[in-house]
Amino acid sequence: MKLLVVDDEPHIRQMMRLTLEAAGYEVAEAATGEDALSTFGDGQAYAAVLLDQKMPGMDGIETLRQMKQHRPDARVIIVTAFASVDLAVDAMRLGATDFLRKPMTPGALRASVAAALASRPRAPLTSPAPPAGAPHVETLTLNGFRLVRAGGSGRQHLFEVTHFADGAKARVTVAVDPEAIARVERLTGRKLDPAGAFWKGQAERLLSTYLWTEGRAPIGLLTLFDVSREDLDAVGAWTLD
Repeated sequence: MKLLVVDDEPHIRQMMRLTLEAAGYEVAEAATGEDALSTFGDGQAYAAVLLDQKMPGMDGIETLRQMKQHRPDARVIIVTAFASVDLAVDAMRLGATDFLRKPMTPGALRASVAAALASRPRAPLTSPAPPAGAPHVETLTLNGFRLVRAGGSGRQHLFEVTHFADGAKARVTVAVDPEAIARVERLTGRKLDPAGAFWKGQAERLLSTYLWTEGRAPIGLLTLFDVSREDLDAVGAWTLD
């Protein structure tokens, strides 16, 4: 199985290549976005691409966009030391499969590639939207976890978590602290149903952040105690669900 590693730093490319070759992959390299597109061609030769986000000249986001034009179902892992919400949104809209944060361990690198290869290819969001009434809402985290909303009631939101690298599964409950609900109501003048879409989204974000920082599913109950200022400012856009 062949992979393409794209990074402008030779020592990082070498580390990634040696790690992946030791895991049994065949690895090609490129040092720039332009070289990556030339090497990538129509993409049929590569099972996945590890693509540095910050490079001189053509950056990783533009390289990703052009790769997806050649092969919409390409699996592309964005490698970055500068992860942000805006970057994640842009990359996921363009069809990125996953994120890998620098600096990385060999184990994290292998796990990210395994997760990408196990996942369904992501096409850019210009493709047709899934039909209404889909059976579940699914989220892929930046380091190879899949979250599926699995119901819940009241202040408690249930998720099914799968780790692609080893197939481990867990059911996680995220509870919304009553003080957080009261604070949102006090600061915004709006009372949102604890079981509604706003708090589901907040619970999912908290769990995604935990999985990203800890690299494992939480043991026991995870509790949401606060809401960011940015999310408070956005509360006005939510209906009273």
